[in-house]
Amino acid sequence: MEREQLADFLRRRREAIQPAEVGLAASPRRRTSGLRREEVAMLAGMSVDYVVRLEQGRSSQPSTQLLGALARALRLSDDERDHLFHLAGHQPPPADGTARLARAGLMRMLDLLGDTPAVVMSDVGEVLAQNRAALLLMGDQTRHSGDRRYMVYRWFTDPATRAVHPPGEQEHQSRQMVADLRAVAGRRAGDPVITALVERLRAVSADFRRLWAEHEVAVRRANRKTLTQPRVGRLVMDCETLITPDQRQQLLVFTPADDETRERLALLRVLGLEEFPAEVAAEPHGQD
Repeated sequence: MEREQLADFLRRRREAIQPAEVGLAASPRRRTSGLRREEVAMLAGMSVDYVVRLEQGRSSQPSTQLLGALARALRLSDDERDHLFHLAGHQPPPADGTARLARAGLMRMLDLLGDTPAVVMSDVGEVLAQNRAALLLMGDQTRHSGDRRYMVYRWFTDPATRAVHPPGEQEHQSRQMVADLRAVAGRRAGDPVITALVERLRAVSADFRRLWAEHEVAVRRANRKTLTQPRVGRLVMDCETLITPDQRQQLLVFTPADDETRERLALLRVLGLEEFPAEVAAEPHGQD
């Protein structure tokens, strides 16, 4: 671990980013060039004290999870992210479907979308990043671990995940999620991550086994969905899915499909994060 080089790199990257680039308002009395340390800490989900120690070269070796959070907070490019990992004494995440860091370009798009809810998702259905509007809409979808990282796993094993959708839409949603996973399995034939996930789902869900056996295939595209948000009620959303050229990551953008939904989303922004529930029923889905 190169503590001094790591400290210098983090300071310089922090000072190079303007608040507007990460969706923060710039105060007219701001004297700091770039972001403040407390802003980096907030964006990365870590303590200010730890950010200070990192920048002063006094920290213990940060974990890969912390480095990933810092890379997202500082909007590092792919090359800068890899450099960060090297300085901290870790190997960078692999440039394949098992990587759990959102691409730098997609992170910048999240920032530009502002009040429009959007998430970056892996092709296996793990949310890698989300903007503040998506956090308000669906809660922190990056907090899950183990198999629950994958939205398809939660859908078939946790009734609360399905409850956000009207009962009449759930069968169609199930079919589309299985069809999408089948397409991913075809593209990534022999990938142990996909193979193991499918086998675990077949073991725990009779519904998944039934649909998997039908061998339907469909890739996520644009769609419309109805969901219930605990604080503002029923929302009808259009979801546009933009897929990277290698098909390993997706940008899902959610826009209101009618005036009532638009008004309820505006109310949600006003409510903000005050008394925000730990679990929010709304979950991101691609095609449904």
